Amino acid sequence: MKSSFSEILESHPTVLIDFFATWCGPCKTLGPILDQVKDDMGDDVKIIKIDVDKNQPLAAKYQVRGVPTMILYKEGKQVWRQSGVVQKSDIIKTIKSA
Repeated sequence: MKSSFSEILESHPTVLIDFFATWCGPCKTLGPILDQVKDDMGDDVKIIKIDVDKNQPLAAKYQVRGVPTMILYKEGKQVWRQSGVVQKSDIIKTIKSA
């Protein structure tokens, strides 16, 4: 997974990474919200979920201190980062305006 992270970012113009943990309550809240974002935006965004417990080096590299943490990339560059639960409308607005 680590070696393909850059490939993931290059695989689509807009990639939203969701760093989460299975034991995290807010992560469980955010999951269905991200599903709705994907349903609304379709192919305009690629959403990737990364379990921080299974990918600790990657989480450390991106300085993920709390979960959930979302990082939005446009054309491979980080344009937005937010920890905690964000509402669907705010996520969509951020993706469209970034």
